[in-house]
Amino acid sequence: MNRSVGIKAVAIELPKGVRTNQYWHNRHPELVRAIIEKRKARLFATEATRPAEGFEAEMAAFQADPFKGTVERRVLTSGETALTLEAGAARRALAAAGLEAKDVDLVIVCSFLPDHFGAMNAAYLAREVGFEGLAFNLESACSGSLVGLQTACGLVAAGQYRNAMVVASCTYSRDTDPRDMLSFTVGDGAGAILVGEVEPGYGRLGGMGFHTGHSCGALAFENYARDDGSLWFRLRATPEAGSVLKDMAKESLERSVHGALKNAGIALEEIDAFVFNTPFAWYAKFCARTLGVDPARTVNPYALYANTGPALMPTNLYHMAKERPLRRGDLVLFHTIGSVWSAGAMVLRWSGAALGAEPAIASVNAD
Repeated sequence: MNRSVGIKAVAIELPKGVRTNQYWHNRHPELVRAIIEKRKARLFATEATRPAEGFEAEMAAFQADPFKGTVERRVLTSGETALTLEAGAARRALAAAGLEAKDVDLVIVCSFLPDHFGAMNAAYLAREVGFEGLAFNLESACSGSLVGLQTACGLVAAGQYRNAMVVASCTYSRDTDPRDMLSFTVGDGAGAILVGEVEPGYGRLGGMGFHTGHSCGALAFENYARDDGSLWFRLRATPEAGSVLKDMAKESLERSVHGALKNAGIALEEIDAFVFNTPFAWYAKFCARTLGVDPARTVNPYALYANTGPALMPTNLYHMAKERPLRRGDLVLFHTIGSVWSAGAMVLRWSGAALGAEPAIASVNAD
């Protein structure tokens, strides 16, 4: 018989560096000017068109802003890597739960991108923190943390493991070209979620997910030579990427959310809090408006971190649990979307979770 499984602890880790929009004004002013002029021309050309709806309507408020609502982002500094962020988040989650590494017998890691290719980061993280059980890598880009959470809940519920930890990191600052406007809206960070058995009736109630293969080609990595001659990977967006992501947003949201609600046997009106990943400044509001729910039941710390890929969901959950705060018995709905990977949603009855200590305030200005 499956056990009730939920979230026991949540923690996040952030790099020491902070980068504001001034970085591009200082180093690439010609790029910023070109984007501003392009946006002005686009706004002028569309003034007489029909009013925007849905995704475009929420995005419209940021059309004149070359940074699309991004204010600052945390970025890696010297000596920091995906692994150091992951280890920091994992240790904070363990400390919050009052557990030792040996108490966790499964670790699922989503590193976007990992420091170590081939083996990727899972075994390195297990060695660094002192985990003794199984550790494996799971990749689903911006949906990686939710896919990992669904997987961990299923394995613990089936009795295969006792305590599982899902760790997700993002290192976009080293994986994007600062001369590419894609770099304007991304940052770095990591999150860890501890999963274990909870009181019957609490924890995960249902969920669903599906691939987003129809967006293949919109975003892709290419290898390039860095200044020191070493090879790395750089994320690139095609000219069609924006329209592809816009077109898939509404369908992916509605399909995943209503599928998860049906699977859980819960009505939308019963949900107390919504944790959406926020790859755009307006995405949480778009999701709330599309579903017809009060935006006050969501959280949107985008202005602090920008898009941190798979780290978005644990980061937003941490803020929701800390700032709302979540109450025992609250019904929480999670939704994530990742282009060229997957989208999904999950419904959980909050049983209470320990929150990791707040990460240190940024100490290095990366402008």
